Amino acid sequence: MASKLYVGNLPFSATEEGVKEYFSAIGEVQSVKIITDRDTGRSRGFCFVEMENADTAVAELNGKEMDGRKITVSEAREREQRGGGGGGRGGFRPRSNGPRY
Repeated sequence: MASKLYVGNLPFSATEEGVKEYFSAIGEVQSVKIITDRDTGRSRGFCFVEMENADTAVAELNGKEMDGRKITVSEAREREQRGGGGGGRGGFRPRSNGPRY
């Protein structure tokens, strides 16, 4: 069964194909997803890799250089739930103390 890895400190020039090729030295890669900024479309400097030999990849590639940057490789964790919108959990809330003069 494939495991998902988090890869941080990724070079901004990295492509999904390049990351796949880099991790293929360890084992078969099912997928690579570079996370991009939704406004600019540029890489945010990290990605997720799904592959069979995840433990071996962490042991052998964590701290190694990729295009001049030391990448961090670890097992991906589930995303924490984040509050959104209103309801007193942050976001925009209009003032309720009336107009200021």
